[in-house]
Amino acid sequence: MPSNPSRSRRRLPPSAPPPARAGDQSDDQGPRLYTPAEAAALLRVPESWLRRRAGRRQIPRTFLGKHLRFSAADLDAIIAAAAEPATARRRARRTAHPPPPT
Repeated sequence: MPSNPSRSRRRLPPSAPPPARAGDQSDDQGPRLYTPAEAAALLRVPESWLRRRAGRRQIPRTFLGKHLRFSAADLDAIIAAAAEPATARRRARRTAHPPPPT
């Protein structure tokens, strides 16, 4: 039985360029779409959190067929939705003392 040369060779994983910042787009390429792993790394959140939220339709996302991807606009919208305005410090709540027994 002849051996299959393509199976005997080890394939190296494709080297991906370092992910760009969320708003960057290259002129020679179209808009950049990030995989869930790349998007999670840029947002500094667990990939599982990102996938779970996307599956629940709680965050903007893009599908290429069945493949989940995130555009720079999606990442910007996720960041904007998570931003909370600064609030004043809450005053300590006074505890009500029970009335003395009569």
